[in-house]
Amino acid sequence: MLQSQKPRYGEKAIQGLLAACGILSVLTTTAIVISLIGPTIGFFEIVPVDEFLFGTDWTPQFEPPSFGVLAIVAGTLNVALWAMLFAIPIGLGAAVYLSEYASPRVRKTVKPVLEILAGIPTVAIGFFAASFILPEIIQPLWPGELLGGAVGKPFLALAGGLGVGLMIVPIIASISEDAMSAVPNGLREGAYAMGATKMKVATRVVFPAALSGIVASVVLAISRAVGETMIVLLAAGSTPNFTLNPVEPIQAMTAYIGVTATGDISTGSLDYKSVFSVGTVLFVMTLAMNMVSIRLVRRYREVYE
Repeated sequence: MLQSQKPRYGEKAIQGLLAACGILSVLTTTAIVISLIGPTIGFFEIVPVDEFLFGTDWTPQFEPPSFGVLAIVAGTLNVALWAMLFAIPIGLGAAVYLSEYASPRVRKTVKPVLEILAGIPTVAIGFFAASFILPEIIQPLWPGELLGGAVGKPFLALAGGLGVGLMIVPIIASISEDAMSAVPNGLREGAYAMGATKMKVATRVVFPAALSGIVASVVLAISRAVGETMIVLLAAGSTPNFTLNPVEPIQAMTAYIGVTATGDISTGSLDYKSVFSVGTVLFVMTLAMNMVSIRLVRRYREVYE
């Protein structure tokens, strides 16, 4: 005779806790948006929107001030570009090795160490980029006459980009390896049965099958690179510069917020409101990248039974 199961209060408690976490994340995001809207509207009551969005001179402390946000947007993209050019090949190469070539013993040892690298404080990575990458790697190898020269400059966008790249390599490698490991072994065995080499299996079978997870890891890494502050501030400087030249000092949006949002500015001033307007632009950029990521993941997602 069938009997009704006893109520599983533990499962209901866990479901309630998870639902509360989801609601809390939504409320936090809503609170952030609300906190940005008011000062941003006040900023645009003083500064024209077209000057802010399309201007290339960012000199808020000068007289007269100029608020062309493209200068610091270009600085942010400059750092993110070189960071991704450095991190994507290394991260995906590490993921392919751990998923397809490494023995279980090596994988159990290397992957935790790789994930620990993601926990290194960004201040330490920024100091490493400023004190080692810039003077010991970039300046000796980069010709002094090329693109204005890198010799003698205390801050470079390339140094900040390489520092950020070091930070996001574990993100790409770990998430991509998880996606590749989730590919059913039947696909690999079928490819091997047809005479494919390990390299062809990794690049033509496993990689396309895990593409949605790989795309998600790359977009997450880009969002992390765009939002980084300390590495960019220590290695790339605080000089607004509308350029993608890797051997020029730049100022990123996060660096401007970090330098300006201190106790030295008065609440309600134009400088105070400019911090929120830059934060709004950064929020919109990150939101757009996340929306693109969701669409790409849904488009290339592979479902296996």
